[in-house]
Amino acid sequence: MIQVLSGVWALLLGIVFIMLGNGMHFTLMGLRGGIEGFSASELAIVTSGYFAGFLSGARLSPELIRRVGHVRVFAALGSLMSGALIAFPLLPDPWVWTILRVLVGFCMSGIFVTAESWLNDAATNETRGKVLSAYMIAQTLGVIGAQGLLTLGDAGTAVLFIGASILVSLALTPILLSASPVPAAEVARPMPLRKLFSGAPLSTVGIFLLGSVYAAQSGMAAVFGTQTGMSTAEVALFMAMLFGGALLLQYPIGWLSDRMDRRKLILGAALLGAVACAAGWTLGGSMWPLMGAAFMAGGTTMPLYALFLAYTNDSLATEDMPAASGGLVFTFGLGAIAGPMVMGWAMQWIGPFAFWLVLGATFGIIALYALYRMTQREMTPVEDTESYLGVLPSASPVAVEAAGAWAAEQAEAERDDKAP
Repeated sequence: MIQVLSGVWALLLGIVFIMLGNGMHFTLMGLRGGIEGFSASELAIVTSGYFAGFLSGARLSPELIRRVGHVRVFAALGSLMSGALIAFPLLPDPWVWTILRVLVGFCMSGIFVTAESWLNDAATNETRGKVLSAYMIAQTLGVIGAQGLLTLGDAGTAVLFIGASILVSLALTPILLSASPVPAAEVARPMPLRKLFSGAPLSTVGIFLLGSVYAAQSGMAAVFGTQTGMSTAEVALFMAMLFGGALLLQYPIGWLSDRMDRRKLILGAALLGAVACAAGWTLGGSMWPLMGAAFMAGGTTMPLYALFLAYTNDSLATEDMPAASGGLVFTFGLGAIAGPMVMGWAMQWIGPFAFWLVLGATFGIIALYALYRMTQREMTPVEDTESYLGVLPSASPVAVEAAGAWAAEQAEAERDDKAP
C-alpha cells in the first residue's frame, strides 16, 4: 500500500486540505447563519445552491479541462473558491450567500474532476482500487478534521472563514507542484433518466431520495444544532459523528454487499437509518443519544450510495455502466438540490426536530421501495454480481466511472478464477 501511495501522496494531501476548508465552510453556514438571524428556509436555499453548483460543475468541468488543461482549471477554480470563502462574512445576505455557494459548489466539482483525473491516470489496473479507496478516506478524514478546527475560533467573526480559505489555497501547492499532464477528462454522457429507470428502478428512485438525505444531513445538520442551542464544539462533534459513522461502517457494509442479495442489504441499511432518526427524534434531548443517532444515520447514508451504484452495475452490460453511473450521479444531484428545500420548509414550520422527521421518513420510503422491488425481480446470484467499492457521494463522475470499471474488472477476474 505504501508503494501505491508513494506516487499520489501529494494529490491526497491536497485533497485533505481542500476537504478541511470545505468541511469548515459547510458547518460555518449553519453557525454563522444562526448568528445573522437567517431562517431555516433561507439556509436551505443556501444549501441547495451548493449542490446546484456541484451538479453543473460536473457537467461543464470536463469541457473546461479540454480547452485549457488540468493545471489551469485546477488553479483557477481553487483561487475562485478561496476568494468566495472570504466573501461570506463580508456579505451576510442569504441571496448573496446562495450565489457564493453556487460558485463554491461549481469549484469543488471541478476540483474533484481534475484531481480524480490525475489519480485515475496515475493508477494501474492493479492499484486503482487501493488508490480510489485512499482517495475516499482522505476526503472523509478531511471533513471530520475540519470539525475540530471549528473549535479554534469564533463563528461570529471572519477568522474561521479566512482559515478555510487559507486551507484551500495551501491545497493547491502540493497538487500543482507534483501534477503531470494527463489526457483530457472523458466523462460519459449520462444515460437518460427514462432508460435508467427502466433498467434500474430501485437505484434510480433510491439514489434520488438518498441525494436529498445526504444534502440535508451535510447542509442542515449545523442549522439543527444551532437552533437547538448546541455550542460550537457540540455542533462540530455532531457533524463529525455523521461522517465518522460513514468511515467506520463502509467496510462491514461493503463486505456484506459481496456476500448477499444487495436489495436486502439496501432494505436493512435504510431501516437502520430510519431507526436512528427515530431515536434522534425521541431521545434528542440528551446529548450522547443524539450523537449516536447522528453516527448511525450518517453511517448508513454514504454506504447506501455505493450500494446503489454496485446494484445498478449488477443488471447492466459492461459497456452501459459509465453512462448509467453518470445518470445516477445526475439523479443524486437533483435529489441533493431538492432535499434541503423540503428540510428547510419542515424545520421552519414544525421546528428544528423536523430534521430527524424528514430524514427518517425518507429512509423509510427507500426501505419500502426496496421491499417492493424485491417482489418484482429475481435476485441476481451473488457470484454474478460486481465487486463493491466505497464511493462517496462527494465524488465526481470521473471517480464513479473509474470505480465502476474497476469493480467490473475485479468481478470478472474472480469469476475466471472460479471457472473450471
